[in-house]
Amino acid sequence: MSTMRIADALAGFMPSDLSVRITAYDGSAAGPEDAEFTMDLRTERGLNYLLTAPGDLGMARAYVSGDLVATGFHPGDPYPLMEAMDNIDRWRKPSVREAVETVRGLGVRHLNPPPPPPQESLPRWRRVVEGLRHSKHRDAEAIHHHYDVSNRFYELVLGPSMTYTCALFPTGRETLEEAQAAKYDLVARKLDLQPGQRLLDVGCGWGGMVRHAAREYGVKAIGVTLSRQQADWAKEAIDREGLGDLAEVRFMDYRDVPEGDFDAISSIGLTEHIGVANYPAYFAELRDKLRPGGRLLNHCITRPGNQKVQTGAFIDRYVFPDGELTGMGTVMATAQDAGLEVQHAENLRPHYARTLAGWNRNLEANWDAAVAEVGEGTARVWGLYMCGSRVAFERDEIELSHILLTKNGPKGASDYPLRHTF
Repeated sequence: MSTMRIADALAGFMPSDLSVRITAYDGSAAGPEDAEFTMDLRTERGLNYLLTAPGDLGMARAYVSGDLVATGFHPGDPYPLMEAMDNIDRWRKPSVREAVETVRGLGVRHLNPPPPPPQESLPRWRRVVEGLRHSKHRDAEAIHHHYDVSNRFYELVLGPSMTYTCALFPTGRETLEEAQAAKYDLVARKLDLQPGQRLLDVGCGWGGMVRHAAREYGVKAIGVTLSRQQADWAKEAIDREGLGDLAEVRFMDYRDVPEGDFDAISSIGLTEHIGVANYPAYFAELRDKLRPGGRLLNHCITRPGNQKVQTGAFIDRYVFPDGELTGMGTVMATAQDAGLEVQHAENLRPHYARTLAGWNRNLEANWDAAVAEVGEGTARVWGLYMCGSRVAFERDEIELSHILLTKNGPKGASDYPLRHTF
């Protein structure tokens, strides 16, 4: 029989300066009644989640499943809680003695782990055979998990641009749609796109860069994505805009593109998915697809340092399976080792924080439609992860690297101008 009140046990591991009241299904409560936030643990399954997976994974499982309900924010934009949690030491880690005492007090039966929510993904053999990571089949599974949620859901969150990467806010007054167009135009200018040139966009998403390059620059553009739903949406958009003579999107792995000799390649948000160990092969593959003098713009999320950092369990299992980040220095060094010359690099970190804030506002504004489309659990996952990412960008825990590279011709010949204009 339990000898400890659940709310008291959980409150012991809460940050002391977080204004939160905890209630639980056993009728217990802890914390000030006028707290800024409340957390209501409604089921025994939720308690089992918290005890069998301490930290962000157990919290995510209980929250996504609806066993833990929090108030003080909208689930589409939990920024007030996330910001407060980031200003302190988050959840206090229990010592071994404290963990044992808690389990004894609440009952050993709570150490029986429930099945995780259906939104959680952990590819087969992940921890047993690491060599299987980033095989073409495994990459396709990971991309399917994140991007094939629902095109309609992404329309509700991303807005008309259907662009799921960092936008650019040159003045800070741009709408999200204007900022996404500004980002695509920055990429196009860095690549010095000219009418009649050939562009390959790897990891093209819903085809935003492909359509922008074709429409605004008269470029013959090919995009490839591992998401069938993205490819289908992009093809419809290309036809709708009358760009079929210039733009094409394929459901294809970038490693399988048969063409070469491209004038330019854009990679916007792909590097995060390929694994750091695969960077040499990745950059060599793209280098070989460029003509001598051609340019590559690599846009990716990076870390502020180059040391290996383990991805959090929530992000790894609910958001980006097999995703891996490193520092801008590692990205550039690997590209250089592959024979590409770094011409320009910059960090757009604050712009991604603004982008994510816009996506959270969209999700909150369209919450009922989003829940109707994908279910409340999945909508909760997206609200939580986008908001957490926003805080991470604001705190410089992650960054957004823009790296312009060239494949030089014989004797170092390069088309890169003495003075750039972007």
